[in-house]
Amino acid sequence: MRRVPWWALISSGCAPVLLIGGWTIAALLEGPDYDPAAQTISVLAAYGAPGFWPMTGALFAVGVCHLLTACGLRAATLAGRLALGGGGVAALVVALVPAPSSGGSLRHGSAAAVGFVLLAVWPVLAADRSGAAPWGLRPAPCLAATASMGAGAAWFMFEMHRGGADGVAERVVTSFQSLWPLVVVASCLIHRGARAGGGQAGGGQEGGGQEGDLPRTGR
Repeated sequence: MRRVPWWALISSGCAPVLLIGGWTIAALLEGPDYDPAAQTISVLAAYGAPGFWPMTGALFAVGVCHLLTACGLRAATLAGRLALGGGGVAALVVALVPAPSSGGSLRHGSAAAVGFVLLAVWPVLAADRSGAAPWGLRPAPCLAATASMGAGAAWFMFEMHRGGADGVAERVVTSFQSLWPLVVVASCLIHRGARAGGGQAGGGQEGGGQEGDLPRTGR
């Protein structure tokens, strides 16, 4: 397994904190007129909105975090890293092309949709089918993560269609998507530490066996 640098833990850990912190601050600036259960994150980052700068800055920072994590997650497959990095680029585009204050935006909506798809499929694309893979890169957890994100997307679309809890569904799915890279990076670092500890223990045992095989003198 290729080594995952320590700074990937920082970049992956900052993503969910920045995202949740960004929409929390932006919602506070919006005041009581904003309903986080029924309104999406894009409303917070719309042109002219009171929470425009905090939410836009958070989305941009999350995109940078995903790009850095994709660069550092060397234990994952190239396809998975490219998908994660592509999701980061899409987040940058979403931040740079915000939704208008009223109505929809094809460019904003398209960038958000592409980013969602890439961040949903990257776990299964990054899966390592070798027997020695870290937990976060094993096929079963990766498939479960992608399936959960897909189910979350279906829930979000359902809520949008019926005019229900759009904001809740979007926040649940995007929180999971921003958190999963941290889970994968942490599992890689823990796996590496466990292997290193096991190797040292094995080396000590071998050394002890060799001492025991030395010829005994003085008898």
